Amino acid sequence: MEKFTTLQSRAIPLQIENVDTDQIIPARFLKATDKKGFGDNVFRDWRYHKDGSVNTDFALNNANYSGTILVAGDNFGCGSSREHAAWALTGYGFKVVVSSFFADIFKGNALNNGLLPVQVSETFLKELLSILENNPETEIIVNLEKQTISVNETLSESFEIDAYKKTCMINGYDDIDYLLSKKSEIEAYENATS
Repeated sequence: MEKFTTLQSRAIPLQIENVDTDQIIPARFLKATDKKGFGDNVFRDWRYHKDGSVNTDFALNNANYSGTILVAGDNFGCGSSREHAAWALTGYGFKVVVSSFFADIFKGNALNNGLLPVQVSETFLKELLSILENNPETEIIVNLEKQTISVNETLSESFEIDAYKKTCMINGYDDIDYLLSKKSEIEAYENATS
């Protein structure tokens, strides 16, 4: 995984609540077991009309918005346990998803795949979406070490993250990398107890 400490980026607002994993990546695209190509189909049924033409009204197709941060409505990633949803979001280029609530399974899948879910208060989310609507060029700063998200110097909030997952993201570790980073400590313990 890529190391994550601080990210400053523009954002794409997705002002939709209760986005489930089938909306993030529709089931018909789940035939592959490799992460490649899932980003092409993220939000496929919302990004394109049934005839295949681009839905210019959808946020990801709005030329005013860009960036590696997705700011979504409440209850993001609900529905089935689908790791492919995290694959699709990272494949598209997102590094952070902001919402006022995440489904636990989605949150775990996101963190395991280098996508940081930043859970904020409903008030903060509402203000952030309003700022983005009025000024699409607004940049958001996500500081994982300090566990803060801020816009300019006017809006800021702290967020929670599991300490183990924070360590993994800052160092670019998956679970195996983390164990390997502790190899000398493990060996020292084994030698002391044998």
